[in-house]
Amino acid sequence: MTAMPTLVADTGPGSQPVTLGPVLSIFDPVHIGIDEFGQPVRVPLIYRNMLIGGEPGAGKSALLNAVVAHAALSLDCRLVLLDGKLVELGQWRACAEPGGFVGPDLDAANKLLKRLQIMMDRRYAYLVDCERRKVAAGDAFMPYVVAIDEIAYFSATVGKKQDREEFAALLRDLVARGRAVGIIVIAATQRPSSDIIPTSLRDLFAWRFAGRCTSHSSSDIVLGHGWAQQGWTANSISPTNPGVGLLIAEGGTPQLVKTAYLDDATCAAIARYAATLRTTVNRQAATDTGQQPGAADAA
Repeated sequence: MTAMPTLVADTGPGSQPVTLGPVLSIFDPVHIGIDEFGQPVRVPLIYRNMLIGGEPGAGKSALLNAVVAHAALSLDCRLVLLDGKLVELGQWRACAEPGGFVGPDLDAANKLLKRLQIMMDRRYAYLVDCERRKVAAGDAFMPYVVAIDEIAYFSATVGKKQDREEFAALLRDLVARGRAVGIIVIAATQRPSSDIIPTSLRDLFAWRFAGRCTSHSSSDIVLGHGWAQQGWTANSISPTNPGVGLLIAEGGTPQLVKTAYLDDATCAAIARYAATLRTTVNRQAATDTGQQPGAADAA
């Protein structure tokens, strides 16, 4: 757990200020669950991306919310959320950047990804000027966690074909080039098919999690070609065991993982606390620099 400055929340007139507790860091490994031996599984996400696939009820949303919870409590990163169903990530919307929460709106999603693409290009220009290759903790600008629930909604379901293709191209660019400048993409889909997750996109994700899938081929689309033939297939996971899936890292071997689960009440409580933390930090930063609270990242 990374040490952060002491944060004091103003609880209102007539009340004493409250010292807030410790926070996380996006440079810390993220706890996502336990392995088959009951040992904790933690994955480093900085400079990496994660792809999550599986049929409805497989635990996809549980893993996505666990990662978003860590990001929301990490005050050294900014949060951007795209939610095709609105409700999966809706509880975290107060933790997102201003304008950084998009529901089932393809046009708004494309505009947000374009903004991130422009920011990414500016950050690369900054690194070139500094003669560096990637961002680091304590840099002039913070990492961004971009969480997307239901890729298929934006890339294959709604709107015009041209707009869907634009979304897919923008997403692929962020996943391909964003890592070194601190853009971390966490993308989930209920439809692990080749038209939603082409090989060229899948292979850009360092971490891939396959919850229960309806076929060996769907499992391979998430994990990589040939794993089902070697006995690693999410199709063999029992439908009565939600949250269990296969996790694989670049160049690694799949491992069985039971994802952490946060119920609605827990998510809401963490989100409220994280929003309070972020509001407090923004106010203190505004006081120290003379800027308006919530001022946009200049990068």
